[in-house]
Amino acid sequence: MNKSLKIVVLAKQVPDTRNVGKNAMKEDGTVNRAALPAIFNPEDLNALEQALRLKDRTPGATIHLLTMGPGRAADIIREGLFRGADGGVLLTDRKFAGADTLATSYALSQALRKMQPDIIIAGRQAIDGDTAQVGPQVAEKLNLPQITYAEDITSYDGKEIVVKRRLERGVETVVSSLPVVITVHASAPECRPRHVKQLLKYKHAKTLTETQESGNDYDTELKNVPYLQIPEWGVADVGGNEKEFGLSGSPTKVKKIENIVFQAKEVKKLTASGTDIEALVKELMANHTIG
Repeated sequence: MNKSLKIVVLAKQVPDTRNVGKNAMKEDGTVNRAALPAIFNPEDLNALEQALRLKDRTPGATIHLLTMGPGRAADIIREGLFRGADGGVLLTDRKFAGADTLATSYALSQALRKMQPDIIIAGRQAIDGDTAQVGPQVAEKLNLPQITYAEDITSYDGKEIVVKRRLERGVETVVSSLPVVITVHASAPECRPRHVKQLLKYKHAKTLTETQESGNDYDTELKNVPYLQIPEWGVADVGGNEKEFGLSGSPTKVKKIENIVFQAKEVKKLTASGTDIEALVKELMANHTIG
């Protein structure tokens, strides 16, 4: 292997859908991210683990995260660094705001053209949209082969990569040349925890904006340490047609949001006795809930 393997993991900071409330959506139909706790998208963590395992067995391989979002999304890059990644880029620009999957994949593909990775790995879908569209759209925009529903990257020989896919009716093994886009299924192994050495090394990693906002002299001194700098790219940095970014490049529009609250009208308490269970089964059969 003469060339070092360059891996980019697409990761997203998403609102924690376990805490969705009445203020979860804005009037324009976009997610009110400020009202919800932010977490690392679960399947993107599965994708990061696949990248880390590939790096473990490939000398010279590097991993960089690419995420798009507001300034606080830099937390995702730091989390990746703490687990073994080598760097990352934050796409942040007001012109990216309100993007649907089409506009998001356009912004990511523009950044990836600049990064020139050999392998692009992402989670199958994000929990705030559940569309599973961004990874395949990125592959199409970059005109690259794609492998979806990946469960394990089984081997890489410097030219081709072998991936096991988890499908509804079984498992499929596929081979692809590089560069390639891979989206990872939730059935893939969970991501490893933070590593103490990585945490100590990168705990002060910040974007330039974060450094300026902190006003901390120590942070100002550290901004000249290369591995602690998290690059921020905007529309001007990635290029492309401005009309295809953000809301202007998003044909998907949310017309209406409804909050549905389930309420129990009647509660029936049962013991573990055979009599109670038999009575319940007979009742369910009588009203045709079962049988």
